[in-house]
Amino acid sequence: MAIAPVVAFVVTNGMSMDAPLESAKIVKRGLCNPRHRLGMLVQIYRRLSSEGVSTILRRACLLGVSKMLRTVESVYGCTVAARDGDIGSVDEVYFDDEAWGVRYLVVDTGNWFNKRRVLISPYSFKQANPASGIIEVDLTQQQVKDSPNIDTDKPVSRQHEAEYLGYYGYPTYWAGAYLWGVGAAYPPFGPIESTRGTVSEVRDRRDMEADNRPADVHLRSSKAVRGYHIEAADGRIGHVSGFIFDDEAWVIRYLCIDTSNWWPGGKEVLLATQWIELVDWVGSTVSTRLTRDAIKNSPEYDESVPLSRRYEAKLHKHYGKGGYW
Repeated sequence: MAIAPVVAFVVTNGMSMDAPLESAKIVKRGLCNPRHRLGMLVQIYRRLSSEGVSTILRRACLLGVSKMLRTVESVYGCTVAARDGDIGSVDEVYFDDEAWGVRYLVVDTGNWFNKRRVLISPYSFKQANPASGIIEVDLTQQQVKDSPNIDTDKPVSRQHEAEYLGYYGYPTYWAGAYLWGVGAAYPPFGPIESTRGTVSEVRDRRDMEADNRPADVHLRSSKAVRGYHIEAADGRIGHVSGFIFDDEAWVIRYLCIDTSNWWPGGKEVLLATQWIELVDWVGSTVSTRLTRDAIKNSPEYDESVPLSRRYEAKLHKHYGKGGYW
């Protein structure tokens, strides 16, 4: 493993490498001073030589901010940039109701493409950094223009997804045991050279396979699910106020739950998607086997503070659950 990225990670997060694990602290001042940074670099290299990269990374994971976790809402408004120009801005995301994977960004193309809304899959991402406000995709504007026209105002079926994925040459994520079907994380793809004829060919094949078969819908809108009521084992406890996703695996890890309408002094808490028992899309409810008291007494979530692995560990310990990491 290269040392330079580790050093950059450590310096960016302000970790003190000379402190033992039990007393390690975040450096709160001096990071902007070049001389202080140089001194930290020297200390880090010395520590790396004696302790090893894996130990440093393990310590960073335990103490540092979970940079991979961010709110779905932070993606809204991000510019999606193709190889030859901007496509539009993210309006919402679609996730699947089985594995909670973020399958598509719903992009509003504005005046560039007659205000049509298009789907962009994480398979196409070259560089996705929502914090920068830009998501780069390995597509051209023409490819997006020629892509299957999917009505995002109606439920998107697996048949329509197959048409979309077939057009770009992407695999179906529901075909395997992993989150992205063929592996534990979504695989990067090179430039896709699609043709206009591909769309009609895939559509014809889909129509033949889908004759007399009901629509198989598994995609859900982040904006539509926001506001769903939370049903604990012993009664209602709050409503969905947001989502937190892993921007490396592109999977929703937590639902943000607002409990303020259910008891005086209520707070916002997190509910891991793996603790969800059932989602009633007709009744607009999310059910869990956790009790109201357990949720009420869980660690409070403050969206103004970056979500840390320490908080996650505390949350899982509260419920007696193992961590996904």
